[in-house]
Amino acid sequence: MDICIFCDRSPLRAAEVYFENEFCAYGSSRDPRDPPDVLPGCGVIVPLAHRASPFDFTPEEWVATHELLLSAKEAMDERLAPDGYLLAWNAFPDVPHAHLHVIPRFDDEPFAEEGARSAIKVPENRRPDPTAPGNGRAKSLGRFRRSG
Repeated sequence: MDICIFCDRSPLRAAEVYFENEFCAYGSSRDPRDPPDVLPGCGVIVPLAHRASPFDFTPEEWVATHELLLSAKEAMDERLAPDGYLLAWNAFPDVPHAHLHVIPRFDDEPFAEEGARSAIKVPENRRPDPTAPGNGRAKSLGRFRRSG
C-alpha cells in the first residue's frame, strides 16, 4: 500500500484547529488543491488506527468520533457561526482510511443546498465574503449538551 495521507497526522496537527483523543484526530485542514476561499473552516475526523471504512470502527472509535465532532462543532460555532453543517463520510477504496468531513455551511453560499463536492470543490460556491461569520443558526443543533 502507498503511504496513507491520514496515517501521517502532521498536516492535521498543523491545522488552525486541532483536537485529538485516544482514538481519533480532528483538524480543520483540507486538500491544498481546493480553492482556499471556498468554505474556510472545513475539517476532517480520522481514526488514529488505519481503518478502511467506518464500518470497521470499534465501539470506542465511534464514541471518540462523536466526542471530536462535538468539539469541532463547538469550535466552528464560535469561530464562524455557520448556519448548518454538512457531514460526509468518505469510505471508498481509493482513499483507504476512513474520514468524516465536517463542513460548515452558510445561508449566503451560492450552492448552500448542494452536496459535499460542490461545497468545497466548486469555485462558484464562494460566499460574498468567505471570512464573514454566518447567522449562527447551527448553534441550535444538537439535542444533547456536552457535560464537563
